[in-house]
Amino acid sequence: MKSIVLTLAACVLLPCTPAPAQVKSAPGQFDFYLLNLSWSPEFCATHASAPECAQHLGFIVHGLWPQIAAPPYPEDCSNAPGPTDPSQWTDITPDPSLLEHEWQKHGTCSGLSADAFFGQERKAFHEVVVPPALLNLNHQLSLPPKQIVILFTKANPTFPTSSIVVSCGNNQLTAIEVCMSKSLTPIACSGVKACHAKTVKIPPQIKTNMEPQAGRPIHPQITTPD
Repeated sequence: MKSIVLTLAACVLLPCTPAPAQVKSAPGQFDFYLLNLSWSPEFCATHASAPECAQHLGFIVHGLWPQIAAPPYPEDCSNAPGPTDPSQWTDITPDPSLLEHEWQKHGTCSGLSADAFFGQERKAFHEVVVPPALLNLNHQLSLPPKQIVILFTKANPTFPTSSIVVSCGNNQLTAIEVCMSKSLTPIACSGVKACHAKTVKIPPQIKTNMEPQAGRPIHPQITTPD
């Protein structure tokens, strides 16, 4: 209470400056895309009723985010309408509510129509080859984030190592993020927060003998990464 009184008194004596608001960028005004591939088993451990969880998927697209080198990042850039048929994008983002959220918060900043934006998102998703060790995973792995980056660079030899970032929470893998140019060429990341855990747990997809995800390259199962 005392701090509130002091603050009010200060505002009487001196002009008070409000906290800076989030600045909305004009659509298309960004430097690069950040492709976030969420590790679905980690999410489904606490959100079992989500639409994707019954499918026991691996990586799904959380979003393709227009970024600049430093915050504040562009968000909610316009009120442009969403995709004409959201169901045609469920192969990359199974949850319709997430799809709509991603369009409003991030897609509107791309400068593209909704359908063109999600077309870019699908193309970006299929540019990334999932390492064999993380395909149809039926047991938990524990790996250093650096080793996960190595797995992805081996599977995607044209990607700069600096273009791949591991994201984690509570020492569990939450996502792989890839920095891409506007033309979807992998580029070095700038200002992207990386996981600093010594090792992260990678929960399995649970089911075994599953078919590979639609559109993903087929590799032999590898249970131990090199």
